[in-house]
Amino acid sequence: MANKDSAGKVSKNATKAKTSSKKTNVNSPKANKNKTNQRNIIVFGAHSDDFVLGAGGTIANYRKEKKNITCIVFSYGEMSHPWLKEKEVQKMREKEAQKASEVLGCKIIFFQLKEGNFMEGAMQQDIVKTILKIVKQKKPIKVFTHSSEDPHPDHKAVNTLTLQIYEELEDNLKPEVYVYSVWNPVEFKTKAPALIIDITETFKKKIEAFRKFKSQKVHTAYPIFIATYRAIKDGFRIRKRFAEKFFRIK
Repeated sequence: MANKDSAGKVSKNATKAKTSSKKTNVNSPKANKNKTNQRNIIVFGAHSDDFVLGAGGTIANYRKEKKNITCIVFSYGEMSHPWLKEKEVQKMREKEAQKASEVLGCKIIFFQLKEGNFMEGAMQQDIVKTILKIVKQKKPIKVFTHSSEDPHPDHKAVNTLTLQIYEELEDNLKPEVYVYSVWNPVEFKTKAPALIIDITETFKKKIEAFRKFKSQKVHTAYPIFIATYRAIKDGFRIRKRFAEKFFRIK
């Protein structure tokens, strides 16, 4: 039997959460703080547009529920325009990502890892330690990241880094971890509970946000095709027009 997610949506084969019988004073500072933490969600993306492609509709859904979404972008994606100066590309892609985030209603934190060399760069910049501080501060209830099945090496690296961060968290701070797909139209190896979120009302907003990446105009046709195909396919599974599917791995 499927469990429904608060935003959406259907979580198949999910384990039922244990409820506590201990009562809490809802007016106490501690209770209010915990309530605030329940609204925090983090989305990891290798490049400046991945959070939109992988989870744009879901981000917009959660914002409608007044949740706070922080998107952590590991790289600007300077290699998309090798004929331009690196700083110019960074500025351009950051501006595009900020416009996309405004459409979806999320906040962005950028890092400057070099494409194709994420793991070495992460060690040099001590990225895991820095993100651990962010996660401990925000105490998110959910984290979304790249699938290990994605063929892009940077996407695989972000999946690895996410799991490293998760393992270093104290047990009481560990969030639910979900993976999304960008370049892999289907999943063959991932065997985990699926979370399927109805994005019928926010799919147009997802596409609107992605179109803010004007510098990627030449490269947008295929990603939009995949995103649309996947949204229709996953929507069919829950009898909705559009949906986004994630797999819970932690």
